[in-house]
Amino acid sequence: MPYRQEYPRPDFQREDWINLNGQWDFAFDDNNAGISQRWELDFPNGRKIEVPFCYQSELSGIAEHETHPVLWYHREFTVPQSFSGKRVLLHFGAVDYNCDVYLNGRMIGSHSGGYTPFHFSVETYLVPGTNHLTLRVEDRPDCSQPRGKQYWKEQADRCWYEACSGIWQTVWMETVGENYIRNVRILPDIDRKEIRLEVTLDAEPAQRLILTSEITFDGRPVSIHSQSLQRRRTVLTIALEEKDFIDEQHYWWPHAPHLFDVKFSLMQGESCLDQVNSYFGMRKISIRDGYILLNNMPYYQKLILDQGYWEDGMMTAPSDEALRKDVELTKQLGFNGARKHQKVEDPRYYYWADKLGLLVWGELPSAYEFGPDEMQMQMNQMQEFILRDSNHPCIIAWVPLNESWGVRNIVADRNQQNYAAALYHMIKALDSTRFISNNDGWEQVSQTDIYGIHDYRPYGDKFGEDYADIARIFATTPAARLLLSDGQKLENKPILVTEFGGIALQNGKGEFWGYNGLEKNEESFLLRFGSLIRGLRSIPYLQGYCYTQLTDVYQEQNGLLNFDRTFKISPEKVAEIVQGT
Repeated sequence: MPYRQEYPRPDFQREDWINLNGQWDFAFDDNNAGISQRWELDFPNGRKIEVPFCYQSELSGIAEHETHPVLWYHREFTVPQSFSGKRVLLHFGAVDYNCDVYLNGRMIGSHSGGYTPFHFSVETYLVPGTNHLTLRVEDRPDCSQPRGKQYWKEQADRCWYEACSGIWQTVWMETVGENYIRNVRILPDIDRKEIRLEVTLDAEPAQRLILTSEITFDGRPVSIHSQSLQRRRTVLTIALEEKDFIDEQHYWWPHAPHLFDVKFSLMQGESCLDQVNSYFGMRKISIRDGYILLNNMPYYQKLILDQGYWEDGMMTAPSDEALRKDVELTKQLGFNGARKHQKVEDPRYYYWADKLGLLVWGELPSAYEFGPDEMQMQMNQMQEFILRDSNHPCIIAWVPLNESWGVRNIVADRNQQNYAAALYHMIKALDSTRFISNNDGWEQVSQTDIYGIHDYRPYGDKFGEDYADIARIFATTPAARLLLSDGQKLENKPILVTEFGGIALQNGKGEFWGYNGLEKNEESFLLRFGSLIRGLRSIPYLQGYCYTQLTDVYQEQNGLLNFDRTFKISPEKVAEIVQGT
């Protein structure tokens, strides 16, 4: 059976769909001959690839580790009878990086950006019987494009890994009506006990349509609301009264992740044009007097850094169960959240974090060459990230920049500081409901909601002493870097240590990369780990931390778990330290 057959977006799900993962024809095009030879009409015989895995991964069936900048994909499919007479959307979860799409020899569109989804309306390109879908993909070692942990050189190095090119998330098709729901932004308000809906259709409706929203909780009806739609974009508010049992016991928390289901139906008279199943959590994140509040209560964040890589699938999880397992393992180790590092994750990860109760920081993959191209590509990817994932209650923060990657001179360069400020204000304009860590780690600018500090000291016994005076720690250099960029003043904002630890455990496999040497056994590992956790908890104003990291990843073998998700250290002992301090 092909991999990854589940519906890829549980927060925006339609019923009539087909999955196009599985075995595709595949070809490298190192001589860039495919365009002139019209491979979209006559695909060369040869290799096969298992979609949705990048060609560098084992699960792709190819596992080729040399750089090939141009790739072609092809597959045949038959349109189901249920698609007849309807509009049809062709979706790609993520394709890295530039992609041209052909259907039955005709180009239907293009997309740039390796981490975010795109789709095309394709009903006019489909034919009875066998259809031919072809992709041409370019992924070059270009440092101006958002790369994240994908290294731009042939060999992985330090904390960067091998590149991941081409299709790496699910491809699928589904049906919609003459008009359809392109996006619904769900904005819960626990203080007013209401939700605000920002509904966007694919186009201006030719005549008046009705949007019906049916909300349920544990299968019980909560609210049915109908609204006339006469424009492409409509904003409406649905009150959830006390009689509908909406109070604090129904909020979304990591320990009690309550979710409300909602079904959106777009009606034209008695005809249903489109129907989307979604959900939301009544959850609020706010900042007050240096505290981060979850549902109006101070909430200490115990996060773990999670790179989102798998040994056999690289950036693509081998199964939906593997994504769920990572959430479960994180909670089993005692943490209440994860910072998804340098990756826009598969939406099913966020789904399981919503369902099982795990806070998540959403982080934009970095580019590494400052200039107009980098700025444009990162802003585009950030917008598409927020558009797709802003309804997930698990996501509480956005991180557009990390450790000055891609803005190496931000400490003194006003242009780079202005770019960081522009990212902040763009994100706030798109989503004011979450906090932003603008340049997480150091050299931060005024346009940030929190201060995130990276401090990889080997032991934590002096954390309390060194961090006792806030002004003093900001006048020092915990990672041999200034915490504030030039011209920025220290303000009263929440402070978290958002990277620390990275303890490596000797495994007898030779040299590998970690922080501050190797620990030889579990006992010495736990002594050091406990020292760091207790040291951070001794800082009274600290709002949380993020430990590096969940799993080993290739040469970066400093995880609490091995790359295959087996435990290195007793999870009960780790959880006791995390929860007991």
